Amino acid sequence: MAAVKMQATRGQKIWRSLRRDKGAVVGAVLIGLVVLMAAGADLAPWGPAEMDWDVSMDADAPTVLPPSARHWLGTDRTTYDVFSRLLYGARLSLLTGLAAVALALFLGVPLGALSGYAGGYVDSVIMRAVDVMLAFPSIVLAIAIATILDQRSVTTVIIAVGVVNVPTIARQVRASVLQVKSQEFVVAAQAMGLGPVRILMRHVLPNCLAPIIVLSTLGVGYAILSAAGLNFLGLGPEPTVAEWGVMLTDGYSYVLQDQQWVVVPPGAAIAVTVLGFNLVGDGLRKALDPRAR
Repeated sequence: MAAVKMQATRGQKIWRSLRRDKGAVVGAVLIGLVVLMAAGADLAPWGPAEMDWDVSMDADAPTVLPPSARHWLGTDRTTYDVFSRLLYGARLSLLTGLAAVALALFLGVPLGALSGYAGGYVDSVIMRAVDVMLAFPSIVLAIAIATILDQRSVTTVIIAVGVVNVPTIARQVRASVLQVKSQEFVVAAQAMGLGPVRILMRHVLPNCLAPIIVLSTLGVGYAILSAAGLNFLGLGPEPTVAEWGVMLTDGYSYVLQDQQWVVVPPGAAIAVTVLGFNLVGDGLRKALDPRAR
């Protein structure tokens, strides 16, 4: 009962800290707006790959139309409605970021936990492999993985971005495990004869959740940005797919032609989303770290 009350009190302190952090509140609002965009995509006036045939069938009419009552944010060169694709792109971009971080956690947490708790030869082998991955720039490594998979799809982007984030997760988990496993309650569990797997799962990892949560929140924004970069380089899904990075690829050439409405909306959406997750992640770091509070 006392333990439950202590957890509730700690949760209340964390919640109060987040509410008082203006940056975290702003970040939560920004993320909420992006989630609303994704949730309301079905209410968009046009489909994600629906052409305006009234324009495309007219040989004399320009395909890149400025914002109007018919197309709120204009159209791109294929007469796709930019506003509608922006809403549908929110779904795919959020899915890509969350799935990539989930993959990185699925691979990185066990590797980091095993490395930190086992130590010795196991630790050396895992960390040297991690160091090799960190020796390459992240975008170069992601490009190499996407090229090896040799398939333009959202799945390819998720795998590439997720694998690139594994070393960061693994190193953070290892550092946390090394700090926790020397605590008295872990030593007591070892003295009681508990197995290493049980100690790791029930006593060590639960006390490493705070840095993992913070790193995961910050990682979502980075994953969305990395995915947009891969899509911009042409390694993502086909141009007909409504994704912010794909929209940037299709529209960046129109900036110099005073047709910024093609490229500014997806670029601003990426910036707002990444900023939102970074602000929330920074707020969580302050709230979960007693020294920062």
